[in-house]
Amino acid sequence: MSASTFRTPHPARTTTGTRTAAAGPAGHPASAGRAYPSLTTTVPKEFVHRASIAEVLLTDWARLDEHRFTVAAQWPRGHSFFTSTHNCHDPLMVAETFRQAGMLLAHTELGVPLGYQLLVRDLGVHIKPEHLGVGATPATVELHMTATDVRQRGGILTSCRYDAVIHRDGHPAGTAHGTVTCMAPATYRRIRTLHGPHTTQPPLTLTAPLAPQLVGRSSPKDVVLSPTTHPGQWRLRVDPTHPILFDHPLDHVPGMLLLEAARQSTTATLGHTTPPHHIDSTFNRYVELNTPCLIHTTTHPTTTPHQQTLTITARQNNHPAFHCTITLPTP
Repeated sequence: MSASTFRTPHPARTTTGTRTAAAGPAGHPASAGRAYPSLTTTVPKEFVHRASIAEVLLTDWARLDEHRFTVAAQWPRGHSFFTSTHNCHDPLMVAETFRQAGMLLAHTELGVPLGYQLLVRDLGVHIKPEHLGVGATPATVELHMTATDVRQRGGILTSCRYDAVIHRDGHPAGTAHGTVTCMAPATYRRIRTLHGPHTTQPPLTLTAPLAPQLVGRSSPKDVVLSPTTHPGQWRLRVDPTHPILFDHPLDHVPGMLLLEAARQSTTATLGHTTPPHHIDSTFNRYVELNTPCLIHTTTHPTTTPHQQTLTITARQNNHPAFHCTITLPTP
């Protein structure tokens, strides 16, 4: 999905089992002798590859056994980018929460030093919207995470698969799965030098957006598609100054931008903003900032009543770089 190039002055290694000072749904007790109850805070932003504390969704974590963990999170009632529709929390906020949880566990529990690159190879989210409604207070959720196919070299994670069951108020609100690989900074720089663009090449000039209302957005700033002359095809619109999608400088298009492009192309194709119930995606190669990328969307017939399925592919230099299948109910 995205190999974060975020850098931190903190120590290169974390101690396995490091915990935040907060007590959340994972159940950490308050320190003895304190006159106030346990408090809740976010996990360190470095663990989830974010520069802005405001974009950290996770509040706590705990290890249950060798490969099982719980991760607590909080979703705001309103977010500047992951906006709710049909009174339902954004499924892409679910995806971002799962992404952050995978990064957190890699650093704190699976031996990945800070500064290493973590790349998401595939990501799937399946939600139950009846348990994702926006309430009168922020939503507290807990991810029951399992790490399988864990591969390590020298005590450092090289790859693993995560599976999560997401709970809210005691109800299973969805599932998520993904595969992550880990890369040392020197290795990443070598690969990007050999196969990536020259660093002296600037990003493409920002193209004009589709009308925001066509893709379920209120601001042109949040539109990630530009029109073309071909039906079912758009040009990926990449704004490196976007405060959420580019929370910190990157040398490639982040995976969450590609997922947003898939969601926006679905809305533009179908003409409604019903939240997807199923999102399954694979990230085949880096999408570069200085080369045009086209988004192709195809609608498929389904044998399940009252559902619609679309496939979305991102192609750059005539190579498929990203593939996504989205299923959602008819309005």
